[in-house]
Amino acid sequence: MYRGIYGATSAMLVQEKAIDVTSNNLANIDTVGFKRRIAVNKSFPEVLVQRRESVEPYGKAVYWPIGNSSLNVVLSETAIDASEGVVRVTDNPFDVAISGRGFFSLQDGAGNVFYTRAGNFTLDFNGVLVTQEGQSVLGEGGTPIVVGDADIVEINESGAVIADGEVVGQIQLFDFQDPTHLRNVGKNLFQVSDASGEPLAVEVTHLIPGALERSNVNVVHEMVRLIEGQRAYEASARSLTVQDEQTGSLITTFGRS
Repeated sequence: MYRGIYGATSAMLVQEKAIDVTSNNLANIDTVGFKRRIAVNKSFPEVLVQRRESVEPYGKAVYWPIGNSSLNVVLSETAIDASEGVVRVTDNPFDVAISGRGFFSLQDGAGNVFYTRAGNFTLDFNGVLVTQEGQSVLGEGGTPIVVGDADIVEINESGAVIADGEVVGQIQLFDFQDPTHLRNVGKNLFQVSDASGEPLAVEVTHLIPGALERSNVNVVHEMVRLIEGQRAYEASARSLTVQDEQTGSLITTFGRS
């Protein structure tokens, strides 16, 4: 009986977390370069279920194997869906989208390195190419790209940053052995994890100037997943209520001597 309670409770917890993941995907549908996350579930290791009987007249316990069974299900991890989002043309000279694999490399004021697909860049007060949140866009050699006070700035398909007709920097792109396991540290920022592998510099030949990659969230898919999760949660809650009521009945019936 208690196994039923544990199973229903774990199912509720799994669906609750899956709903949170789906809700976060929907909340970031308009976030540039956002990658939807997928909830990955796994079962506990299987255990051997046995029936215990007492043999008279000595009362010796005898165990009869019934079979293997898993006791619970848990949310193992959330993985990134690395598929590309739709590219939208903006005609902004500081906007650039990646066609194919790859991530821009960024650095904050504390020296932390991040990776992103969001190419909605701008200039800070010092004329440095930065993200909307202020992280510096890294170029060749891992150094920030300084544009200065140029009047005309453009980024071409090969990642060259051109200020007043002069190349002042080269955007670097990096790829990973398994980008689905990058660690999400912001709406569209990622960091390296053991499972993702180390960043590998790739040749920049496939940028789309004056455009942005939108979120890869599919509203219809996420809404269906949200409804499925809510219904599964409600079914697990009803199962928990039934298990609790049956446990109470057993205690009432057999708990008195």
